[in-house]
Amino acid sequence: MRICLIEPFFSGSHKQWAESLKQHSSHSFEFLTLTGKHWKWRMHGGAVSLAKKFNELDDRPDLILASDMLDVTTFLSLTRIKSSHIPVAVYFHENQLTYPWSPIDRDVKHKRDNHYSFINYTTALAADKVLFNSEYHKRSFLDALPNFLKQFPDKQGMENIEHIRDKSEVLHLGLDLSRFDEAKPQNVESKYPILLWNHRWEYDKNPNEFFEVVFELDRRQLPFELAVLGEQNEMKPPVFAEAKERLNHRILHWGYCETFEEYAQWLWKADILPVTSSQDFFGGSVVEAMYCECMPLLPNRLAYPDHIPSECKSSFIYSEKEALIEQLTSLLQNPGSLQRNSPRDFVKHYDWNACIEKYDEIFEGMQ
Repeated sequence: MRICLIEPFFSGSHKQWAESLKQHSSHSFEFLTLTGKHWKWRMHGGAVSLAKKFNELDDRPDLILASDMLDVTTFLSLTRIKSSHIPVAVYFHENQLTYPWSPIDRDVKHKRDNHYSFINYTTALAADKVLFNSEYHKRSFLDALPNFLKQFPDKQGMENIEHIRDKSEVLHLGLDLSRFDEAKPQNVESKYPILLWNHRWEYDKNPNEFFEVVFELDRRQLPFELAVLGEQNEMKPPVFAEAKERLNHRILHWGYCETFEEYAQWLWKADILPVTSSQDFFGGSVVEAMYCECMPLLPNRLAYPDHIPSECKSSFIYSEKEALIEQLTSLLQNPGSLQRNSPRDFVKHYDWNACIEKYDEIFEGMQ
C-alpha cells in the first residue's frame, strides 16, 4: 500500500512515531508535514497548507493517515477532487476535549476555547477509522463528547457519538524499546536508590506534586539520589528552579540528555519512577522506564492502570499523594524490596517488532 501520512505538528513524539512507523511497516509512506510549533495555528491553518501539498502530489495514495492535529474536514474539502474515495484514518496521540490547559495559557482567562475540541470532534466524524493510542484515551474521548455537545443551543448531533464509537479502535503507541537493550550499561549499581523524572518539564506532568513528594522524602532524611531528565522550554514551571536549589545534594543528573545513549543509560541506572502527571493518554516515557526495569509508582488515573496487570496493581498503583510518600518511604528504607524485572514484561508488547503487524493489518483492512 501507498500511505500518505499527514502531520501538521512534526516534532517530538509525533515525529518519532511517524518515522518509526515508516521504518517498520511493510507499506510505503510519503510524509506531508509542517514544523512542530504554534500548535493552535497548526490546528487552525495546517489543513490549508497541507491540502495544497497534497494536491501537488503526482500520485494518489491508497490511504490517508492523519494525526489528531489535522482539521480533516477542512483538508478533505480542499482536496475533494484528488482525495475522493481515498479512505482516511486518524491517529489520536492526544485530544483537546480532555487535555488539561496550562494555567499560564492566555486563553484560560477567557474561558476555554472550544474550537480546538470541535476540530477533534469533526475530524473523528469525517474519518473512516479513528485510532486511539490507549483504551483510556478512547474511553475518555467518547465519554467527554456528550457534555461537550450539550453546551450548544440545538442540533447537537448526539447520534454522532455512536457513529464515532463504531469506527473507533485502540492501536497502542509503537516504541523502539529494543534500542534500550543496546544501550544498557554494564554496571547499574548505585550507592543509594535513584528516583527518576523523565518527562517534559511542563504543567500537565504535575511537577509541583512530584517535587512536594521528593521534598518530604528529603525532610525525612531517607537514602536516595535523583535524576531529572526531559525536554524543557523557556516557560518551564518555576518549581524546577526551586528543586534544583533545595535538592542539590541529591542530584546526579539535571536536564535534557543530548543523546539517546545517555538517556537510556539513566533509565537503566534509575530504581524508582514516581509519577504524578495530571495528563497522559499513553505515557511513552513511563513505558520506556519500565522496559529498563525501573520500578514505577503510578497514580490510579489516566492511562497508567492499563500498563499494569490487575493482579499486580497493588504494588505499582497508588491512590493519593500521601500513599505515594509512604510507599516510597517503605521502599527507600528497604531497598532490597525493589522489583527490577516484572515491569519490563508488562510493556514489551509495545515494541514496534511486536505491534507493527496489527498496524499493517488495520491499514490493509481499509482498502
